Amino acid sequence: MANPSLLILAGDGIGPEVMAEVKKIITWMGDKRGLPFDVTEDLVGGAAYDAHGTPLTDATLAKAQEVDAVLLGAVGGPKYDVLDFSVKPERGLLRLRKEMDLFSNLRPAQCFDALADFSSLKRDVVAGLDIMIVRELTSGVYFGEPRGIFKEGNERVGINTQRYTESEIARVARSAFELARRRNNKVCSMEKANVMESGILWRDVVTEVHQKDYQDVELSHMYADAGAMQLCRWPKQFDVIVTDNLFGDLLSDAAAMLTGSLGMLPSASLGAPMANGRPKAMYEPVHGSAPDIAGQGKANPIACILSFAMALRYSFDLGDEATRVESAVEKVLADGVRTADLLGPEGGSPISTSAMGDAILAALDASL
Repeated sequence: MANPSLLILAGDGIGPEVMAEVKKIITWMGDKRGLPFDVTEDLVGGAAYDAHGTPLTDATLAKAQEVDAVLLGAVGGPKYDVLDFSVKPERGLLRLRKEMDLFSNLRPAQCFDALADFSSLKRDVVAGLDIMIVRELTSGVYFGEPRGIFKEGNERVGINTQRYTESEIARVARSAFELARRRNNKVCSMEKANVMESGILWRDVVTEVHQKDYQDVELSHMYADAGAMQLCRWPKQFDVIVTDNLFGDLLSDAAAMLTGSLGMLPSASLGAPMANGRPKAMYEPVHGSAPDIAGQGKANPIACILSFAMALRYSFDLGDEATRVESAVEKVLADGVRTADLLGPEGGSPISTSAMGDAILAALDASL
């Protein structure tokens, strides 16, 4: 059988630096675990614009459609702020998501014990936190029509339309229920059924999918604003949260900061199964391109490394290997190894991006 295939799109800013550490882990998997990957690399975002005049070429998109998974670093930077909206670096990322139909965005919020004091919430509220937000990614208010800024009488009016079909809601609900079965078997669906018709439909369809195929999973419903409050009050009550594109954008960012550092947070965007049974998939750290520290060896590569761990688990059904990587990260943090973003009030001497990658490799070696 052919090796599983990966397309690496390192992108801009710190993207190439953190992705270099992921490539070390990929090589380690082949050398030490007998799990080789066929890896190709290409450009996206500002790097693609500099080379080709577009943030994503058709050829690169075709590669992304063919491989088993895409690993993406980060896109954007201030040098591209002057570009027309249609060719800004972020348009490359959005095109990948849309053209690959990556409708299910998985955003874990996990708080490692060694970093529990980094959260703005009390230690007992966040220590041991492990929740997953499943955000619908390709529909809703960000894509609905009509949209735009129009003249109405003597003033302008901005219009965005919240639109969902039953099938769009059902498929992301199924994604959340399937994920819950691999975790703690609980799903909380969040919407605004009290004031939005789309929220009423959302609640109805999620309930119908649950009754038909997932009665073994515990399902609850919550208004999204109440959910935001509960994330700050007692986040450990949740296992899997499923919600729409807009609310998912807001709630996942709120949950991200429960963990103390954006440099720790991976994500996965999944679509429908391909012919080989694997889902269309793209994995990327939550953090941006951080141009202020790009090229200085200061970036934390853990979010990008954990994104690869998600690829091992969700694209390649290698859960034990994903856990091995996650445990190596946890061991390094417990030993007090820190990049600059993870230094507490007591200070200390941060290590470089590459040194953090090497420390995680050493922990992986020690796990054999």
